[in-house]
Amino acid sequence: FGSSRQPFAAASCLPRPFALPRARLPAPAMSEVEETINRIRTHKGVTGIVIVNSEGVPIRSTFESPQTLQYSALISQLAAKARSVVRDLDPQNDLTFLRIRSKKHEIMVAPDREYILIVIQDPNADQNI
Repeated sequence: FGSSRQPFAAASCLPRPFALPRARLPAPAMSEVEETINRIRTHKGVTGIVIVNSEGVPIRSTFESPQTLQYSALISQLAAKARSVVRDLDPQNDLTFLRIRSKKHEIMVAPDREYILIVIQDPNADQNI
C-alpha cells in the first residue's frame, strides 16, 4: 500500500463480490494485491478484508455486499476522524494504523493516501479451537 505502487482503478459499478476487473490494473500490480490479500486471509481468525478508496467506496472485498458497504462507510468515516484527531494534536504527525477491539471482532485499519485497508478478525479465534 505504499504510494510508489500503481493505484487501483475505481470501479463505477461494484459487482458481487467486490472486485476490479483484471484489465483495469497492470498484471504485476494485481498479482501483488492478490498475493497480499491471500496472505492476510490465511492468518488465524481473519474473517474478511475490505479495501476502500479515498472517498470510502469499496473497491475490493471478501464480504458480501451489505457487510462490505457497512464496513466501508463506517470505518472510512472513523479513519478520517482519527486522522483529524492525530493531526489536531500534532500537525507534523499522521495516522498510520488504527485498531478497534470489541467482544466479537477486532478491526484493523491501515490508511494510506489513496486507499484504506480494513481487516476484520475474530479476537477469540484461539479459544474457538
